[in-house]
Amino acid sequence: QVQLVESGGGLVQAGGSLRLSCAASGLTFSSAAMAWFRQAPGKEREFVAGSNRIGGNRYYRDSVKGRFTISRDNAKNTVYLQMNSLKPDDTAVYYCARLRGGSVYDEKSYDYWGQGTQVTVSS
Repeated sequence: QVQLVESGGGLVQAGGSLRLSCAASGLTFSSAAMAWFRQAPGKEREFVAGSNRIGGNRYYRDSVKGRFTISRDNAKNTVYLQMNSLKPDDTAVYYCARLRGGSVYDEKSYDYWGQGTQVTVSS
């Protein structure tokens, strides 16, 4: 079965960096467009960053442009999210997901999700 397992979350001070990883199994990763979403307490889950199958096309929400970078290593079946200049507003549970089809910005377009990893940014 398909599994997406996130790791790399933690507690960091504002201005710091974290790199999240999402290891995929049970699917043809090189054929999968992938994305990161996040959900803060009391808020809806929101799109953060997305990558097409080979990483040539990347998409970001405006608030993370210039600070976050999505990348992937198809040989390792892993997608990453490098997060720099972190802010308290970035505090959330971060999820990776596989795009089934449709808009990359819409969570309804994704069919497989990881369990999430907590990122907490202190001020």
